[in-house]
Amino acid sequence: MLAVHYGALRSAPVLYARCLWWRINGKRLRARLNLAPLLGRAPHSYALWLSREPDLKSSENDGAENVSILALVSEGAGQEKTLESAKREGFAVQLVSAATGDTLRRTIEQSWVLPLMSGDVVRRGAGARYRTAAFRADENVRIIYADDDLIDDNGKRFSPHLKPDWNAELYSHLDYLTGSAILRADGLMARALGGANWAAEFTRQVVQQSEAKGGEPLHLRSILHHRRTRPAAVLRPLPIVAGGREKKLPVVSVIIPTRNRVDLLRACLEGVARTEYPGRIEVIIIDNASDDPATLEYLEQLEPGFARVRRDDRPFNFAALNNRAATEASGDLLCFLNNDIEILDGDWLTIMAAQCQREEIGAVGARLLYPDGRIQHAGVVIGIGGAAAHAHRLLDRDDEGYFHRHSLPQFVTAVTAACMVVRRDRFFAVGGFDAERFAVSFNDVDLCLRLGTKGWKTLYEPRATLVHHESVSRGLDRDPIGAARQSAEVKALQDRWNTALDTARRGGERRARDPFHHPELSPLSEQFALRL
Repeated sequence: MLAVHYGALRSAPVLYARCLWWRINGKRLRARLNLAPLLGRAPHSYALWLSREPDLKSSENDGAENVSILALVSEGAGQEKTLESAKREGFAVQLVSAATGDTLRRTIEQSWVLPLMSGDVVRRGAGARYRTAAFRADENVRIIYADDDLIDDNGKRFSPHLKPDWNAELYSHLDYLTGSAILRADGLMARALGGANWAAEFTRQVVQQSEAKGGEPLHLRSILHHRRTRPAAVLRPLPIVAGGREKKLPVVSVIIPTRNRVDLLRACLEGVARTEYPGRIEVIIIDNASDDPATLEYLEQLEPGFARVRRDDRPFNFAALNNRAATEASGDLLCFLNNDIEILDGDWLTIMAAQCQREEIGAVGARLLYPDGRIQHAGVVIGIGGAAAHAHRLLDRDDEGYFHRHSLPQFVTAVTAACMVVRRDRFFAVGGFDAERFAVSFNDVDLCLRLGTKGWKTLYEPRATLVHHESVSRGLDRDPIGAARQSAEVKALQDRWNTALDTARRGGERRARDPFHHPELSPLSEQFALRL
């Protein structure tokens, strides 16, 4: 294994040296957290992962063999290989062209349908997996989809897409269903079977039917398809914002805890003042025991009509400070904003507030960058490192990353309260931040998880992008007291939400699993690297 990855480690000597340093100093977990991304992104990592990929074992129930699946294959180069692989798996097959007639349109109502692009290959054993899943599925399930990878002319597999469980918001920007899902359609779908994009249109119509009937696509967490190409990601406009400047949005209470560091606070508030929001903004500043004369003078000179300042000299407790301010807020929406946030564009709050108006949404988080332009926050994944971590951290904002995930709006398990918008009534419906167990860390993660138990989803919105000078004013938890508090909060998160690494087992589900991550992505990497 070391020989396979030597090239990758040699190409990243600084990171490798850091891993060794942490290991020598007895910090095993920190060493593994630094090493896992290197291994998972190494040139031969997928070949190593494939060497231990389990075979697809059939576990069909009596009756599953009677599930009918029709493969609709587009005409084009490589269609013979596609047809052959579909027949091998026991699928009925039919070529689709612009001249497809009404007979086929009637036939699709009688079976599950698998749209396939010419040149794609169905993995051996996929038929049994699909039939078993279809046989066991609830009657409201109309879509069953699987993971996939790409295949070249020589049959070499690469670029695995280990997908999230159903994420409707992500699907609207990244079609990860078409060509790797079986579908059960109602109605003739007459319009869907003509034209170059028939498969994507057919899939989209079934998704709409599924949503209308309250069903949700079922995810098979196995690679069942080897593909030549995939649909491209598309960042679609936000309708309620585009052309909607005149639309009145609710009052937003922007809550900013601060302590000293007037330079950071001034930059943050200047950004708030430049914010273009079609509604009223209420700014509440919680001064947590500032003693710097320049900071005190600046706070005293703030216009009361622009911001209210509330003094709180108690020991730093991020959750308690924000809870107190929330009780005084008059806005229907609460925007929690760190004092070390630098605002880049004037429409950030309009975008977040508009999304937070959606009935299914509990909280909305922004994309945050380090000052050098790399990703600091693109949503939160629970279970990483035994607690929770920011997704895609340290990627350059212009990198593709993992299937453009850091650039696309999507549902996530949690977002950071460094820049978070949440409805005031829903914030209090779940009791606000837990100031007793999560005074400093994970209070935002815990809040989002509790919102989720009420059925309110958390949305990551990268079209609102800001800079975060992370922990500049508060500092890092390297002193014994801070380290002990951090350790206690990790333990509290593990106890409440079952995020501990030591209960995770390959192939098992004992550890709380983030539905928008994947069991075969490393629980030690924030960058969606393969689990090795």
